[in-house]
Amino acid sequence: MFRKEKRQDVRSASHAGSWYTDDGDELANELSGWLNKVQGTDPPYPIAGCKAVIAPHAGYSYSGPAAAWAYKSIDTVGIKRVFILGPSHHLYLNGCALSGCKEYATPVGNLPLDLKTINELRDTGKFESLDIDDDEAEHSLEMHLPYVRTIFKGMDISIVPIMVGAISQQSESAYGQLLAPYLAREDTFCVVSSDFCHWGTRFSYTYYYPEPEPSNEPGIRLSRTVPPSDAHPIHESIGRLDHEAMEVLTLPSSSASEVHVDFAKYLSRTKNTICGRHPIGVLLGALTALEESKDVRPTIKWVRYEQSSACETIRDSSVSYASAWIKF
Repeated sequence: MFRKEKRQDVRSASHAGSWYTDDGDELANELSGWLNKVQGTDPPYPIAGCKAVIAPHAGYSYSGPAAAWAYKSIDTVGIKRVFILGPSHHLYLNGCALSGCKEYATPVGNLPLDLKTINELRDTGKFESLDIDDDEAEHSLEMHLPYVRTIFKGMDISIVPIMVGAISQQSESAYGQLLAPYLAREDTFCVVSSDFCHWGTRFSYTYYYPEPEPSNEPGIRLSRTVPPSDAHPIHESIGRLDHEAMEVLTLPSSSASEVHVDFAKYLSRTKNTICGRHPIGVLLGALTALEESKDVRPTIKWVRYEQSSACETIRDSSVSYASAWIKF
């Protein structure tokens, strides 16, 4: 008799059919189309020695084209294992959590989990365990799976998905130090899942710079009684806000440890709603550990920035998407 797989063995593609198409052929065509439109980079794609990317996780009609710029960067040669770090949108976590599944489904082909590595991480006692309902409710990891399966098509890879909770900067550093030896392996790649600014009253975030650069006038909160300046559209202010974060998160401007501190200060000042700020912080913690233990000099380069819409009034809303590649 054939063994019937239990539901908890395979995480379904729970957002297929809504956040992206559940038709495998159609999805494959969309992904390849976005990847083929990525051109004109210096150095040329794929980026030799690329070890990680930061990419968005919204519905593909919004963020699919921007994410392609990160995934086109990936040098797949020799890769056997892909870590995927994503924020938790639905489950409160004061730490990080590991899946209890053995496989993640996608319309373009399933991805096996690296159970050996996951069990090693679980044995540290530092990780919580996800049940299947919480696993399937979260989209920040799932939205990267079709791209991972496409970029590594025909390759024997496994994944290590990690859901990152609302953790402190100190905890980000601790988890980064724990993951650093894995990420240092030549056969290991890392995907960090993050959208950038979620702007508008529906996100309870209306931070606004009254004047364009190079003005140093501090930001304010827009409301129905505090409108934007005619000289500085809201979408331009959002772009300035996001690009400040991208500049902070660019290496080798300074060390990864300094960038981690500066990013925390930036978030404290602006409260920018970068939903993957904690996974990014874990990556910075890992890069800091690698700087100290292996004397590496990481590079983070941002290659794409988009907004879902151009906000003009307080009634509008948008989400920003940014893509970067990382070498270390």
